[in-house]
Amino acid sequence: MKTKSGFMLRSIAGCKVVVSVGKRTLDFNGIINLNDTGAFLWERLEQGATEDELVKAILENYTDVDEATARQSVVNFVKTLCDAGCLDD
Repeated sequence: MKTKSGFMLRSIAGCKVVVSVGKRTLDFNGIINLNDTGAFLWERLEQGATEDELVKAILENYTDVDEATARQSVVNFVKTLCDAGCLDD
């Protein structure tokens, strides 16, 4: 899975947001606010990470999270991005 072209992660006034650029703004003219974990996952999705790879990355970088919680968080995050039209299949 990978982020669609035309969406970029930016830091604005200390907040991490995803914005649309170029022609993508015709279909999506809002912003998506991300927390640090969301930005962490977004950066991996830009490289084409799978859900399993995202779960593994969370478990490696956030040692206080169990696998079930990490997996559910990834599933929810990916669904939110899919619903917003930000991800390629």
